Amino acid sequence: MGGLLLTVFSSFGQTFFIALFASDIRAAFNLSHGGLGWVYMIATVASATTLIFVGKVVDHAPVAVVAGGVCLGLSLVCFSLAWVDSVFGLVLTLFGLRLFGQGLMTHTAMTAMGRWYAQERGRAVSLTGLGHQIGEGVLPLLVVSLLSVVAWTQVWQGASLMMLLVALPLIVLLMRVERLPRGTAPESEASSQRQYTRSEVLRDPLFWVLCSTTLMPAFIGTSFFFHQQHVGDVKDWSYTFIATTFSVMAVSNILFALLAGVLIDKFCATRLLSIYLLPLACACLVMYQFNHPNALWVYMILLGASGGTANTLLNAIWPEIYGTKHLGSIRSLVMAGMVFSSALGPGVTGWFIDQGVDFPSQTLVMAVCCLLGSIALMRVSTTLRTRA
Repeated sequence: MGGLLLTVFSSFGQTFFIALFASDIRAAFNLSHGGLGWVYMIATVASATTLIFVGKVVDHAPVAVVAGGVCLGLSLVCFSLAWVDSVFGLVLTLFGLRLFGQGLMTHTAMTAMGRWYAQERGRAVSLTGLGHQIGEGVLPLLVVSLLSVVAWTQVWQGASLMMLLVALPLIVLLMRVERLPRGTAPESEASSQRQYTRSEVLRDPLFWVLCSTTLMPAFIGTSFFFHQQHVGDVKDWSYTFIATTFSVMAVSNILFALLAGVLIDKFCATRLLSIYLLPLACACLVMYQFNHPNALWVYMILLGASGGTANTLLNAIWPEIYGTKHLGSIRSLVMAGMVFSSALGPGVTGWFIDQGVDFPSQTLVMAVCCLLGSIALMRVSTTLRTRA
C-alpha cells in the first residue's frame, strides 16, 4: 500500500499533471509552445542527471526514510511553483517536481517492490504501478473542475498541503518496516543468480538496447501529455473532452498492467519484451490518420495498453536479469534515461510545432520507431533467455 501511495502522489511531478497548467504557465512567463518545451527539457534533463547519483541511496538507507524525504521535497517544490516569478525560478521548480515526483517517488516504490518480492514480483510491481493510472484517471478532470473556480497557483498550494499532511505521514507509516522477500525462489535458485554491479551493467550491450527501447513510451506519451492542448486545437477537440479520455486510458492501463503482472509471474519478463511497443505503434498511427473525436478514445486505449504493459514489464525485468543486490543503483540509471526521454519529447516536438509541423503529423515517425524497436527486442529476448 505504501508503494501504491508513492506512485499515486508522484502524479504531481508527472508530465500529464504539469501539462494541465501549460497555458497558464506560458501566459505567466510569456513563453511559446517550444519555449516552454525547452524550459521543461532543461529542467528534466537536469533531474535525470541528478537521479543517477542520488537514486542509489535506496540501496543504503531505509525505504521509509528515503520516502519521507522525497515526500517533503515534493511538497516544497509544489508550493514554490505557486510563487516563482522568473523563468530561472520556473526551471528550478520544474527540476524539483521532476526529480522528486516522477523520478524519486517512482524509483523508491519500484525498487522496494523489486527487492521485497521474488516469485510474485510481477503482481507486486503491477499493483504498485496502479498508482500512476489512478492519478491519470482522477486528476485531469479534478484539475479542470478546480481551474474553473480557483487560480492555477492555488491548485499547486493545495497539492503541497496534500503531500505534507496526507502523503508524508501515511507513506512513512506504511513503509517503516523493511520486508523480507516474499514468495522467494528456492535457495539454490536464488543463490545461483548473478548479482550485477552498476559498472558491469554498463558494459552489457543488451542493457543499452533495452534502455533505448524503453525511452520510446516516455518520449511519445510525455510529448502528447505536454502538448495535449495543442493537439486539441489541431484536431478541433475541446480541452474538457481530452481530459475526459484520460479516465479511459487509466482503465486500459490498469487492465493491461495487471494482465502483464500475471503473465510475468507465469512466463518471466524476458519472454514478453517484444510486445509492449506494438500497441504504441498502433496508437501513433491512429493519431496520425484520424480526426474524428472517437479516434481519441482508441488512441487512449492503445496508449494505456502499451503504458500498462511497459510499466509492469520494465520494472520487473531489471531484477530478473541483473539481480536485486544493486537494484537501486541500476534502476536509477534506467529511471534517469526515462526521465531524460520524457524531457527530450516536449522540447523536440515543441520545436517542430513552432516550425509548422503539428504533433499529429510527427506521430508517423514515432510509429515507425516503435515497430523497429519491437523487432530489436525480439532478438534481445532470445539472447537473454539463452544467457539465463
